[in-house]
Amino acid sequence: MGTDYVHGYTPAETRRLADQAGTLADLLHGGTTYPAGSRVLEAGCGVGAQTVQLVTRSPGIELVSLDVSEESLAQAKARVAVHAPDATVDWRHADLHDLRGEKFDHIFVCFVLEHLADPGKALVNLRDLLNPGGTITVIEGDHGSAIYHPRSTRAQAAVDCLVDLQAEAGGDSLIGRRLQPLLEQAGYGGVHVEPRTVYADQTLPHLVDGFTRKTFIAMVESVRDRAIAAGRRTEAEWAAGIRDLERTAEPGGTFHYTFFKGVGRT
Repeated sequence: MGTDYVHGYTPAETRRLADQAGTLADLLHGGTTYPAGSRVLEAGCGVGAQTVQLVTRSPGIELVSLDVSEESLAQAKARVAVHAPDATVDWRHADLHDLRGEKFDHIFVCFVLEHLADPGKALVNLRDLLNPGGTITVIEGDHGSAIYHPRSTRAQAAVDCLVDLQAEAGGDSLIGRRLQPLLEQAGYGGVHVEPRTVYADQTLPHLVDGFTRKTFIAMVESVRDRAIAAGRRTEAEWAAGIRDLERTAEPGGTFHYTFFKGVGRT
């Protein structure tokens, strides 16, 4: 069910995920809280960046957080121990298929479907884990929504490398626009999807630094070696593209990106 994690399991990627979660916490998690005592599954917890948000915003939930990467799981445990020391989390080194027979009141999935070869099948499997009346919340990005100034064909070529390499690895970094039909086709009812937009310019320095630089540009940079090795860009072309992307984070530059947040019910 899984596919190659295109960004790589590196210290830089761990920092990027933490920066992203901290910068976008209210944007992404706004409106998502679960009652104390609810049994909640975080499917694909990664390094725990979103886990911290879940346990601090919904104290008293019975949270099960799983991931297929043992290394990421270890980092998630350490992160929660530091940022939410009173939280109790049932950590699982597992695939979604390993949870057959278990039931949850709510499921939370963030930045996971984009890396799966068959996200529709994953959503069906997750639906089978929900109690009647349970909910699923899915958050995904869409790299096609990146709009920035100054415009640059070199910068766009670097972004396109990320999109293409993720597609070749079996994923879809444009999946945000597909959330509504994916949830509907997987059998969820009451599906509602809404955009969560990030806009950054020099009047919003925390977003310029936390999102434009440390989230988006860092994400594109994570595929540098793959892009060059695959012959998609030369080293000089890649460096020029990143330089142009960095200009969007300088005075006079602007950056816009849209995440999509979907909720469905059983």
